[in-house]
Amino acid sequence: MKPATAAKKLGIYLPATPAEFQDGEVSRTQFLELQSAPPEWLVALRLNGPHPRQVVAQKLGISTSGLARAGAADVMTTAEIKSLLERMPEWLVVERASQARVHEENARIKSERAAKTQQRESGGGRGR
Repeated sequence: MKPATAAKKLGIYLPATPAEFQDGEVSRTQFLELQSAPPEWLVALRLNGPHPRQVVAQKLGISTSGLARAGAADVMTTAEIKSLLERMPEWLVVERASQARVHEENARIKSERAAKTQQRESGGGRGR
């Protein structure tokens, strides 16, 4: 696979990886080895960053769109993320609340669908 694909699947920021990772192809065997026995550079990247946008958003508890709306950096280190969580600027409070509402709504929809499916399977729709 391409290095960009492997980096995305590993949840790491490609430009922060070693040159040999960026310049070569990653075989399935190599990828599985990176997952099961990560080298020191990968452990350090996952621990300290810099982290890609998706990981930054997840660690902040917001969406990637929320990062964009706030004009926040797409790439941050763990220390920068911790600092934001400690300071909790207004935009982060708003985006976290928005994300919580989205999760609540998704859970409600999932619950309603499960109830409808259960009703159909228990014979609620028979006899017509």
